[in-house]
Amino acid sequence: HKNVCGQKQAGRVWNKYLVDKLTKRVGFVQSKVDECVFYKGNVMYVLYTDDSILAGPDEKEIETIIEEMRQAELDLTVEGNLEDFLGVHIERHADGSIELTQPHLIDSIIKDMGFRENTKGKPTPAPSTILLQRDEQGDSHDEVWEYRSILGKLNFLEKSTRPELAYSVHQCARFCSDPKASHSAAVRHIVRYLIDTRDKGLILCPDEHSFICYADADFSGNWNRETAHFNSMTAKSRGAYIVMYAGCPVVWASKLQTEIALSSTESEYNCLSEAAREVIGLMGLMTEVKEKMCDETVTIPTIKCTMFEDNEGAIALAKYPKIRPRTKHINSKMHWFRSLVGKTLFIEGIDTLDQLADIGTKPLAEDLFKKL
Repeated sequence: HKNVCGQKQAGRVWNKYLVDKLTKRVGFVQSKVDECVFYKGNVMYVLYTDDSILAGPDEKEIETIIEEMRQAELDLTVEGNLEDFLGVHIERHADGSIELTQPHLIDSIIKDMGFRENTKGKPTPAPSTILLQRDEQGDSHDEVWEYRSILGKLNFLEKSTRPELAYSVHQCARFCSDPKASHSAAVRHIVRYLIDTRDKGLILCPDEHSFICYADADFSGNWNRETAHFNSMTAKSRGAYIVMYAGCPVVWASKLQTEIALSSTESEYNCLSEAAREVIGLMGLMTEVKEKMCDETVTIPTIKCTMFEDNEGAIALAKYPKIRPRTKHINSKMHWFRSLVGKTLFIEGIDTLDQLADIGTKPLAEDLFKKL
């Protein structure tokens, strides 16, 4: 009879209520690719729970839609031009670039950790000589700060504006259920890196390019001779990818692969497959945006993506379908995107030193970390 905040179904009930208002009363058309995107005329509406963005070329058209939403009995708070959204500060520069930062969240993390003002920073978020393991024989986490709470904030920071933290944060997040002193030290290292980079974030400089994707993997990068016989996680490879649109990073990830790869080629190919799933969804969304918001007389261009990979075996596996003795076990899970290669997906080689996704696969030395 009544939706109550906190119930298990509350979020779904609220979303259904809002979507019904937007589509039936206001006249929005819901996206078939992303259900949190709506179109009306030249205006796009983007929804995140109950925070939302209206974007369009004509401010009067946006104001008209706001009034229509109020007439549909939606209680709105209009904040004006976009300056802050979901804790991200958005600053537009005169040269057309957009800067995204989260200094308040970083300050909150530093405060929770109890660091003093004179605490020295670190040049990278993780030392290049240490690989985190379960450390079952190590001392337990014994700090005044809450491990899970800090990792939750670091995760949100990394996913919003700091892709260079992806590897180090995810490595620490793997041990939230039973953190040890070595994991606590790794978290402290990340936060000390943030002390010197508090005001840093993403600077987006849009250009005319379409989609570009960098995909990379570290084959069995966590392998440990001492624990390999009872811990299969040490055999898993870590994959990372960065998807860019108009020259700007929009999606990135660093995570352990779900299955154990038998070669570096397989681990890299698996990462290509994971990245392609993300890319194809984004390409579908951009195709829909152009169809919904462009003039009907304009020919809708085909959206394409170039994927950069630094492993020749993975490139050959994607481009030239044939059965090879060492890769014949790879079937539908990873081969699904080969039918798109050469049509909407183009795989190109790249030097490892220029592979941007390498920053998400392993802890790097300071020089290479700063370069990427």
